[in-house]
Amino acid sequence: MKKPSVLSVILKIIATVFVICFSLIISALPMLLLSVSGLWLIFAWFVPLFIPSLAIPLIWFKKYKRIVIIWLSCVAVYILAICINLGIIKYNASITIDTSPNINVHEYLPFEEDSKIVKIENELLFEDEVPVIDGAAAVFPVYSAFVNAVYPSPMPLNESEFQYNNTSYGYQLLAQRETDIFFGAYPSEKQIAYAEECGTEFEYTPIGYEAFVFFVHKDNPIDSLTTEQIQGIYSGEITNWKQVGGKNEEIAAFQRNEGSGSQSMLIRFMGDKPLMTPPTKMVNDLMSGIIEQVADYQSKSNSIGFSFRYYVEGIIKNPNIKLIAIDGVHPTVDSIKSGSYPIVAPLYAVTYKGNENKNVKLLLDWVLSEEGQYIIEQTGYVGLGK
Repeated sequence: MKKPSVLSVILKIIATVFVICFSLIISALPMLLLSVSGLWLIFAWFVPLFIPSLAIPLIWFKKYKRIVIIWLSCVAVYILAICINLGIIKYNASITIDTSPNINVHEYLPFEEDSKIVKIENELLFEDEVPVIDGAAAVFPVYSAFVNAVYPSPMPLNESEFQYNNTSYGYQLLAQRETDIFFGAYPSEKQIAYAEECGTEFEYTPIGYEAFVFFVHKDNPIDSLTTEQIQGIYSGEITNWKQVGGKNEEIAAFQRNEGSGSQSMLIRFMGDKPLMTPPTKMVNDLMSGIIEQVADYQSKSNSIGFSFRYYVEGIIKNPNIKLIAIDGVHPTVDSIKSGSYPIVAPLYAVTYKGNENKNVKLLLDWVLSEEGQYIIEQTGYVGLGK
């Protein structure tokens, strides 16, 4: 048997190294381009073992016809799987609606000419000891308008007394007394418990009202549900739309992450009924590996989700979803004012007991005044009324 030449061996070694490097690059591309996670991440990392195990024999052995066929077949399957995954990702992105809430705050900043906030002419309330205010995303246009009306300019977001940290982190900062006022929905039991651990007692000032709403896909024939039916859906007792007069489809009842204002509201709405485990998705987290998270709302014909009326109608404005009536009453400004809509939640200015900043009460009094209530109503919420 003829021995291979030194040059032949060197070329084979170079080719082997090239195959290994090439396989590493190919495995990295799906993660960079497609943001793969879960089993797809494992599949992508399998490539550095998969390609060399098939390609290297082609380099070192002469009888390679069968190996070539197997290798090409496996590569074709791999490419097909990547294409399918890309299609799934793009489809899921096209039907996913962010109901966090989460808005583009730069469209609602104070002291900006093209800002979408409600603007009124008003004198400054204070120039020193300005209260540090924070709030939920859905209420950002409201308290940004407060800043525009009575705070000194400039007031750069998150670099001054004007903060935006959303509900979960916002209540944490208030509990730690890093902020003075938080505008939003009532906190969760865990958020209240954390405040108590910090030695902080929250105080609540209602500043307006809002409807807690449920929505479905626009093609869903269901236009109204009773309170008991929705509680049945979110407890897992009702699992198919035909049980409430709809199509024969399994119900996908989406939820929000724990600690969000809307999720806390859902828990209060459920009362004594236990809340079902929410739909989840596998997400790759660089710090924690593959973890499970609450799935984002996806606008399919069998979906149901929840939020607050102004966020859905005033900010999301997605044509693929529709608000449903509860107990036969649609969520409107009039039904909120009259009390006929059954799930009305106050908007709060949440402070803490013992705050020595005298301007906190001054700001709260102004928010409850005619000017403050005008901003709340013109933004799209319902004021306290007289």
